[in-house]
Amino acid sequence: MNIGFIGLGVMGAPMAGHLLDAGHTVHTSVNRTPAPAGLLARGLQVHVSPREVGARCEAVITMLPNTPDVERVLFEQGLADALAAGSLFIDMSSIDPVATKKFAAKIRDKDIHYLDAPVSGGEVGAKNATLSIMCGGLPEVFARAMPLLQAMGKNITHVGEENGSGQTCKIANQIVVALTIEAVGEALVFARQSGCDPARVREALMGGFAASRILEVHGQRMIERTFEPGFRISLHAKDLDLALKAAGENGIPLPGTALCRQLLTSAKANGDWEKDHSAIVKSLERLAGANLQ
Repeated sequence: MNIGFIGLGVMGAPMAGHLLDAGHTVHTSVNRTPAPAGLLARGLQVHVSPREVGARCEAVITMLPNTPDVERVLFEQGLADALAAGSLFIDMSSIDPVATKKFAAKIRDKDIHYLDAPVSGGEVGAKNATLSIMCGGLPEVFARAMPLLQAMGKNITHVGEENGSGQTCKIANQIVVALTIEAVGEALVFARQSGCDPARVREALMGGFAASRILEVHGQRMIERTFEPGFRISLHAKDLDLALKAAGENGIPLPGTALCRQLLTSAKANGDWEKDHSAIVKSLERLAGANLQ
């Protein structure tokens, strides 16, 4: 197939690479940063605009930072107008569920199929094609997209028939991840301040009920101070803002989410905005006047 892929960032680039490896011809548009040389060498086709991409492709995937970016690509840069009737649009960005419903309605009016399919798993999952993918859309659209999704992920779930369901699920995921990272950070700071070696505490906890992938990976990052971004604090803050906005509109209290968002605000104020989200521990360290090392 001719597949469009717009958004070749930290995660988008390896995802597009898996589609190339699966034998598809992948098309993208010129962006602020050059297309990755490795993808160009494997046959990536680059065009001047999303409109040009849409005109050449049976399916187009977006993997963009936020809601306005998706709206801009679809409706200002011509992608929606260029897609042929019956084509497939898959948004794998993490964006506002309410906006997703509006975008999908406009797209469906053009007889184009829409699937929201945000992902979890970070850069590692993108590189290893092991992403969890949460999908909202009609069952037949989900079935049509499945071969493409299987090239990029492993745990692929049809969350609901209504567009926006995938985005709601992703927000729920981000709430769990944020609160768990915060809990791991609190536990390790507590251990250090109580006179224990955080590395040994983490090792002990990994053998019990507190064990988790976040304790394993991000706990190690906290201890080793390896905060190069797999998933940036700035992006996680955006996701928590989406959670708090949706919760506010629906009268849902999210006290833990609000706390984590404030800790991310502290991270921004102290120059950690583009670090990995495991660097939330630095906000907790500042509160405690402590350091894990």
